[in-house]
Amino acid sequence: MIGGGRFASIPPATLPLITVGPEETFGADRRSCLGSTAAAYPDQPTAESFRLDVNIPTPLTAYCTNSPVALAIAEAGGDQPLLLVNPRFTALTGYAAETIVGRNCRLLQRDADNSEARGRIRRFLADPAIPNVRTTLVNFRADDTPFINLLYMSKLRQPGRGPDLVFASQFDISRSQPELLAQYDAALATTLQRMSPILAESGMIVDGSLVTIANSAATIAQAKMLLASLNDAPLG
Repeated sequence: MIGGGRFASIPPATLPLITVGPEETFGADRRSCLGSTAAAYPDQPTAESFRLDVNIPTPLTAYCTNSPVALAIAEAGGDQPLLLVNPRFTALTGYAAETIVGRNCRLLQRDADNSEARGRIRRFLADPAIPNVRTTLVNFRADDTPFINLLYMSKLRQPGRGPDLVFASQFDISRSQPELLAQYDAALATTLQRMSPILAESGMIVDGSLVTIANSAATIAQAKMLLASLNDAPLG
């Protein structure tokens, strides 16, 4: 449910943000950033991405499958059902792809409040002028383990039209360190940059640019405190 839950969210307003442009490069460290980020997910399955039989370009599906970060693609309209999740997503959430594709990703929130984060996400989805959003929210893995998800969302569209798809990436910031978050951001920025020509082949573009957290140490510390409070909270 929205509101009234026993869980609190990290207020989005507490996250100081800076922007990394889509053409940002990482020089000689780019490959090591990708490799280090992959090493942060040792339990990555080797399965391919799972998707509904919808109009997602096949090269985009292949690209998402091989990404070192958790990725999901959802329909922009209706209840925004998930259309594709990659192996990193299933490793992070514990949900088998075939059980979550076709459903709205809000199921990860259970009864968490997340009211401020939900408001930001709703405004992003409703307003064509908002190209992307980044926020933290309480999520739960399939085994009921809570984590604080640093969620990034942007819109995939054909020029001159409304968004066709919503692109998202997820990261467990509550079990991270500043250097791991920096590696994840570098890998996500590279993912977005390299995705652009793949989308262009299908006449699509990705809106906006990656918004990164400026004070990552403070944000991670806050997420860890929130996670500790969730672990100590009585069930039911």
